[in-house]
Amino acid sequence: MKTVCNENQCTGCMACVDICAKNAIHIVDAIDAFNAVIDEDKCINCGMCEKVCQQKNLPQLRSPIIWKQGWTYDDKIRMMSASGGIATELARTFIEKGGKVCSCLFREGDFVFDIVDDMNRLNCFAGSKYIKSNPTGIYKTIKRELAKETEILFIGLPCQVAALRNYVGDPLGEKLTTIDLICHGTPSPKILDMFLKQYGEDIHKVASIDFRVKGNFQVLERSHTIVTRGVCDRYMISFLSALSYTENCYSCKYAQEKRPGDITLGDSWGTELSEDEWHKGVSLVLCQTEKGKSLLEFAKIKLVDVNVEKAKENNHQLEHPSKAPKSREKFIKHIKHGMKFNRAVLLALPKNCGKQVVKEVLIKCKLLAPGGGGNISN
Repeated sequence: MKTVCNENQCTGCMACVDICAKNAIHIVDAIDAFNAVIDEDKCINCGMCEKVCQQKNLPQLRSPIIWKQGWTYDDKIRMMSASGGIATELARTFIEKGGKVCSCLFREGDFVFDIVDDMNRLNCFAGSKYIKSNPTGIYKTIKRELAKETEILFIGLPCQVAALRNYVGDPLGEKLTTIDLICHGTPSPKILDMFLKQYGEDIHKVASIDFRVKGNFQVLERSHTIVTRGVCDRYMISFLSALSYTENCYSCKYAQEKRPGDITLGDSWGTELSEDEWHKGVSLVLCQTEKGKSLLEFAKIKLVDVNVEKAKENNHQLEHPSKAPKSREKFIKHIKHGMKFNRAVLLALPKNCGKQVVKEVLIKCKLLAPGGGGNISN
């Protein structure tokens, strides 16, 4: 098997698929790892796939010149957002200035990318996506837009931002502004499919899906939780415990303070702000470039100082990649051999699951209020 980057280290950014003029590359999803496999019968050895691969050609990473935390002044957007609504407000500002915004959305069972120039359509990008998304085709589209002098704001994972920068190159990159999201790691879409099938849910028939409401983590379909409301389900337990990521995530090159984007956004975990502000949602904001700084200054957002050391302490991805639990190998073996997903997670993380089982019993007995969703620490 000939692969674009080192075997089992593919991030699934899909840039190599987009750049290949001979359609000689396809992504193999083995659940525990992705690989960009080359069809040697079609390949003409042009080297373009290696040129855009951010695993083989890491673009320049830049240190933050600004560390802040904050939120949008629009209470409605803040309430609907996973944290402080900064991403949505920056996107609105960018469209107001005549640009277009590209990010990830859920469509027909897949997490794909699209470009919008209408502020009323920005809500399609709302919410955290704790899964590997599919950017196939978006690199070509963005490059065409940039060639037409269109200003583009791209919001995605660090590996996707890096891949896009490689794909469009420096001259066109002047019209491109990027926001990278602080990422724990991402599971294969097959993991989510396994989880949902246990409950009779078909991902391709689901109208909408969410993974989180503020600080509460629980898979929701059409605003209805898959398991008892207030309980952290097994999908989110596996995600939050770094059990279900693909292999590359445990050696991620972007899990550090230097970032690929003009702006970096995440959650301001460990904030010293009031509990009331935290419940409303607070975003962590890092800025690496003057281009990013200008966008922040135009946006209708409130930014306040943040304790940098505490921010890094509570967002370990700014210092090092997530670490796989010792039980990951057995977990992967179990699900590949057909074990029910929930049981495989229980065997891998019995204490984490046990806490949520107790919590579910207490909620069903009305001895504990369900709250807004399940938090693995509760």
